[in-house]
This record gives sequence, C-alpha cells and structure tokens, in this order.
Amino acid sequence: MNAPRPPEPVVFIIFGGAGDLTWRKLIPSLFTLHLNRSLPEQFAIIGVDRAAFTDVTLRARLRAGVRQFSDPGPIKPREWNEFAARISYQRADFAAAGTYRILAKHLAALDESWGAKATRIFHLATPPSLVGVIPKLIAAAGLARERTRSRIVVEKPIGSDLESARRLNATLKRSFQEAQIFRIDHYLGKETVQNILAFRFANPMFEPIWNRRYVDFVTITVAEDVGIGHRGGYYDKAGELRDMVQNHLMQLLCLVAMEPPVFYGADEIRNKKVDVLHALRPIPPEDVSARAVRGQYGRGSIQGKRVCGYLEEQDVAKDSQTETFAALKLSVDNWRWQDVPFYVRAGKRLPRQLTEIVVHFRRVPHRSFPASAMPDWQPARVVICIQPDEGIVLQIHAKQPGGLMRLRLVDMQFSYRKTFKVPSPPAYATLLHDVMINDATLFMRSDQVEAAWAALMPVLESWDATAPGNFPNYEAGSWGPGESDTLLMREGHTWFASAGAGAK
Repeated sequence: MNAPRPPEPVVFIIFGGAGDLTWRKLIPSLFTLHLNRSLPEQFAIIGVDRAAFTDVTLRARLRAGVRQFSDPGPIKPREWNEFAARISYQRADFAAAGTYRILAKHLAALDESWGAKATRIFHLATPPSLVGVIPKLIAAAGLARERTRSRIVVEKPIGSDLESARRLNATLKRSFQEAQIFRIDHYLGKETVQNILAFRFANPMFEPIWNRRYVDFVTITVAEDVGIGHRGGYYDKAGELRDMVQNHLMQLLCLVAMEPPVFYGADEIRNKKVDVLHALRPIPPEDVSARAVRGQYGRGSIQGKRVCGYLEEQDVAKDSQTETFAALKLSVDNWRWQDVPFYVRAGKRLPRQLTEIVVHFRRVPHRSFPASAMPDWQPARVVICIQPDEGIVLQIHAKQPGGLMRLRLVDMQFSYRKTFKVPSPPAYATLLHDVMINDATLFMRSDQVEAAWAALMPVLESWDATAPGNFPNYEAGSWGPGESDTLLMREGHTWFASAGAGAK
C-alpha cells in the first residue's frame, strides 16, 4: 500500500477497543499501515471498553489478532513492540460522562507531549444501540469542538429502516458536522471496487457502450459459504436485506450505474451515487412478490462437509422467519439505463464465497454466422471479480481452431495478483488511512444512506408484515431458492457465477 504519510499527529480512539471488530479488522489494518510507514511518526491508539483489560493484557490479545488476520507474514518483535507501545487502554462505561472527561485529559496530555494538536478519530466499534449515546457524550466533553481535527467513524448498520436511519443521522449531526462523519462500508475499500471507476472512466472503449443500447442486463452477486457464526443475536433481527443488500449491494450498483464525475472528489463522486439511488424505480407493495425473493437455508453440504440449517444456529429463534437470502430486480429510470434490469442477490451458505458484477451485453443486431457456428450462444460479458479472485474479465466470442466456423466465448483477463505481484491492501487499511487524510470519497453521506433505505422500504415492510410460510426453502450449498432463478427467467435471463476470475 503506497499511501502518503500524514504529516500531523493522529490519535485513534476505539470505542469497543477490546471487541471482535478491533481484534479482527482495525488493529491488523492499523499495523499494516504502520509497517508501510503510512501512519504519522506521532500516533496513538486508545482502546475504550468495559472489559477488564490492562494495557499489557490488551496488547497481548491484539497481537494474537494481528498474527491471525494480518497479511504481512510473521510478526517481527521489534516492529510489533514499536507499534504496541502506542496502544493504551481505558476501562470505562460508555454511558458515563466521567469516561469522556478522563479521555479529554488523556488527549490533552498527548497534545502537550507532542507539542502539536493531533487529529482525533473516534471509531465506534460498538453495538448499534450505542451509536445514539457515544457521539452526544463526546460532544458534551468538548471533544468534537475543533471541526478540522475531530472525526467520527460509524460502522454499519446505519439504522434498521428509513425512519431509524434518519433519527441516527440527526443524532450524529447534532454533535458533529456532516464533513466530520465517516460512515464506513468496508466493501468500498476493496481495490476491485475502487477499480470500477478506473475501468469505466479511464478507458475510452467501455464508457460509450455502458448504456441501454448495448447492455441487456446486469447481475450483482454477494455469496457467502459461511453461516452466521456467533452473530445470531444481531442477524436474526436484521436479515440479509438489511445486513447486506441495503449497504454493500446498493453501493456496488451505484458504482456500475453512476454518471461520469466531472472530477475525482468526495462530494462529486457521492453526488453521482445519490443520483442513481434517486432514479431507482419505486417498488409498489403489490409488486414486491414479483420483484423480490427471500430464502432461508436448511441443512446441506458445502465442500463435502455437512452443515446445519439456519434454525439450528446459535441464538436463532427456532421458529425464525428471518431471511438468509435476498434477490431483487431493480430498475434505474434515467436515459442511460431505462429498461435495463439490475438483478442483485446476496445469501449465506451458498456454494462458495464470491462477489462479482456481471454486465451482460445484448446480442449483435444481425447474426452473420450460421446457427451451427454458435450452438450454445451466450452474450459477451464484462465480469468484475471483487473476491476472492480479484480481477476483471472481458468474455468475447472467438473462432475455434479448425476448418469449420465455430465460435465460443474466450476470456481476456486482468488479475490483480498476477499483474501487480502484491496482494491488495486490507479494505479497512485503505479506509482508515482515508479518514486520517480527511478524504471522504469512499464513505457514505447521510442522504445516500437514507436514499438506499427508501428504495428498499416497500420490500422490508412487505416482508415484515407477511411471514413466508415455507422456510427453510433452500439447501445449504445451493444457490438459493428456485424462485431467484425464476426472477430472471421471466425475461429470458440467467444468473452467472464464475468459478474464479472468468471461469464459468
């Protein structure tokens, strides 16, 4: 990761500093930034949490997380010790005003020792219920007063529906200005997601055909082969539509469908994304069943291993009607995309982990070749593989060797790993660095969050009001309920799921 080194001191205050997100994602990403010299020379990390840790015991726990989840390889003691010396712990009650007075004294002492005012980044790695509590107390302690050097990072979910998202955004804005608020979605930090803009707008051959005249339909898939793990308490109240579609998939749709930005800047990029969300065709309640499919996994087999059904997972109600699979047909009503369907799907316990966007092009207007030349005709495609095999594949028709005219799809493939010879940086490392340098391009603005919720509310309200009655309705290890295939087949379309970067 060749990121510029911020010149000014920075302090990361992580609420939930002893929690799972800090252990798995935040500290391994900050350690990666440290190794790459992308943190300033003067930095500190303060973990704030309720658990009974000391500086020493927290550092030991966090080292185990870095060892397990960080990419750089074996940890060199000198590098870890240099990094760990910057980590301190404050055991505290998140709802107590005294917590923030103690924190203010700690931050003032750091400024004095450094001889400079540090940028303060308050990261809420906490349960969603605390997002309405902590920002108010930060502001009450005077820690949000200096607008240019106080920032707050908020993890998803931003609300559980449109109304709660509006309330949460209003709470945040009472304590912080919009420019100080960084709503984080780790998908936007992935290199392959960021590369969608470069692919579309830096190459003159693609943008002229990126429209309704040449594109037949678009599919976006976020598949996970895992279940819900230890997240049952949260997930059973949320479901796949809230947990994945409202944020991750809607963000991917915006990047595929947005208009060209005038320049690469935070508000310009985010304005174009909001335009897409505002152009989404409303889904009338009576059309929900025709444009949305939900599912829940039962027992099955994944990679030869038997796995339990959702109703047998930890902390899940035995009669739960929560969906673990969601598929939607969406339409963007503007000049570029009128009548081009966008199909999105996300699910747990599918055959493999896979995130990809496939742009399916229309048939050629006139077939010059005989039917025997193309017995298994398929459309040309652009396949953007976001994970696990990062890359972009252009699938085009070519003649097979031999005396007869026979065509088949072949791959023109770009692989991140093969081209750049280095692994992509962790998404969180990219995003945390952007917070440090005050670049909000990859973060969600309040109007963007609310527009995404608004687009999905008819589906959420319909599903909340009516039990599906047939759960579980797909086996673990399958691609979801058969109704998701029917969603596309009505218009002669099919899902596409590659076995890697470009393989069918």
